[in-house]
Amino acid sequence: MIKAIALDNECTSLQRIIDFCKKVDFIDLKRTFLKADEARKYLEKYPVDLLFSDIRLPNIAGVEFFKSLAQPCKFIFITAFNEFAAESYELNAIDYLLKPLDFRRFEMALNKVKGFFDNQAIPELPEKPYLCFRVNYGLVKVIIEDIVLIEGLDNYMKIYLDNQKPLVVRSTIKALLTKLPENEFLRVHRSYIVSLKKIVHVRNKIITTGNHQIPLSNNYEENFFQIFGA
Repeated sequence: MIKAIALDNECTSLQRIIDFCKKVDFIDLKRTFLKADEARKYLEKYPVDLLFSDIRLPNIAGVEFFKSLAQPCKFIFITAFNEFAAESYELNAIDYLLKPLDFRRFEMALNKVKGFFDNQAIPELPEKPYLCFRVNYGLVKVIIEDIVLIEGLDNYMKIYLDNQKPLVVRSTIKALLTKLPENEFLRVHRSYIVSLKKIVHVRNKIITTGNHQIPLSNNYEENFFQIFGA
């Protein structure tokens, strides 16, 4: 539920906001106020998500009231005058409604509010670790977990990826190995690095990763089985 209060110097306007909010199931209108000072005192104790406010209030403008809040919330400005629209949008008001309030237009504004908070509720996923390689005078971003294996071709590396075309980059096995997580990738041959997560099985010194078969060299066999078989 989106918690809200309303501030207006007209009782009829406040009553209309009350009636309209009752028709919207995701708005919880906590209180209404005729005076800005009373609204401010309430907000200091009970922060809300949304404030309906008239632009013209006794002793203070709605815009100035908004700027004065210690814990700003989202605003919908309500007024009989349209000359304040530009200023309200500069303050990132969700919407600007003209009196007399119309329910269809009121509901549209509240749907904007809901859309904002729905988006805020979606957790931002951390970016997956990646490496960047220079390819054809540009940079290519490669997600590390997509790497299946890496084949050494003299001073070039052929990087095999899940469901993507292989990528050929200028590097060496030794240089590339230092950039990869050591607990996830192992050198298994003079010419190969393999992702431990992508290994399907190992038999007769042949490592299978999906469509690829890689030789396991004698020089790396003991280290491989110490880590992979652990």
